[in-house]
Amino acid sequence: MTGGFADHFSAQAADYARFRPHYPTELFDFLATASPARRQAWDCGTGSGQAAIGLAAHFERVHATDPSAGQLEHATRHERVTYSLGRESGSGLPGGSTDLVTAAQAAHWFDLDAFYAEARRVLAPRGVVAMWCYGAMRVGADVDPILDWFYVRRIGRYWPPERALVDAGLATLPFPFEPLPVPALEMHAVMSRDELLGYVGTWSAVARGRVEEGADPLAELARRLAPVWPDAGTRRIVRWPLGIRMGRAE
Repeated sequence: MTGGFADHFSAQAADYARFRPHYPTELFDFLATASPARRQAWDCGTGSGQAAIGLAAHFERVHATDPSAGQLEHATRHERVTYSLGRESGSGLPGGSTDLVTAAQAAHWFDLDAFYAEARRVLAPRGVVAMWCYGAMRVGADVDPILDWFYVRRIGRYWPPERALVDAGLATLPFPFEPLPVPALEMHAVMSRDELLGYVGTWSAVARGRVEEGADPLAELARRLAPVWPDAGTRRIVRWPLGIRMGRAE
């Protein structure tokens, strides 16, 4: 992705921080084990810091950047995490200073050539680049067809073209690093119906639909969910498989 920064998320930054699920601890354990050292990690496109906070459990310092001031305003604070405004082309870090570079649910928005060049510059020898994403969520046989209808048919026309990369689990992205094997991991959360709707409300396609239609597409989703999930406060397990690309720099 090239050109200027298209900010799809600042307007709903508070909801993003509130409703977006958290990555599994097993992911960060694995990343730390693969990293040549644990001095510093750079989390690019950090959003409200979900990945940065997970990295802070393993690394002495985490440098977390995002081009959205609104997202950073709502980022979770941690003594080992430094947040700063920045794009994928400029981390602000010294060359060779970083052991791990991550992009969580963000790489599909990047100018990849610029990101890869900056990652190579800041990484220490044998440093690791890890990018991951999550796509369609799964709740159960009664709910999933409704979620699929909403994702594809109701708001599908509002997804930016980059969303196709997420649907492919990042497998179609060029990745010029020595590939590393990754475990099969998934993210999960326990959500009420209202919390699930709050999460769906953070989708860029929903935000665009609100603007284009002058109404909230979530109202239709809520109506369709009500018969199969009648108690809005009942909590259910929601799962998202992770698509991970991971490699080592020379």
